[in-house]
Amino acid sequence: QVVLVESGGGLVQAGGSLRLSCAASGRSFTSYTMGWFRQAPGKAREFVAAIRWSGGTTNFADSVKDRFTISGDNAKNTVYLQMNLLKPEDTAVYYCAASTSIVVAPAEKLFQYWGQGTQVTVSS
Repeated sequence: QVVLVESGGGLVQAGGSLRLSCAASGRSFTSYTMGWFRQAPGKAREFVAAIRWSGGTTNFADSVKDRFTISGDNAKNTVYLQMNLLKPEDTAVYYCAASTSIVVAPAEKLFQYWGQGTQVTVSS
């Protein structure tokens, strides 16, 4: 059984930073693509970033490019989302997701497994 557990969310002022973690368990994820999505109140869930664990290919939403980075620690089966220069519009519940697809694409339908989410709130 695949389990994804997010942590690291919280309240931060605009311009600040947070690092989200996603601990994955249940199988080997070396062939997986791991992603982060977010959902703001009243809005649809949207893609944030993804990384192919094997090879390290990454993909970012234009809205977070140059501010967020994604990385993985194979030994810990953990994926990180480093968020810098946070803006109030980054406020959302952030979800970790895992995909068996080799394509690092911003497509929610490609991701089969999801975590429960962690709240990120950015105050102005």
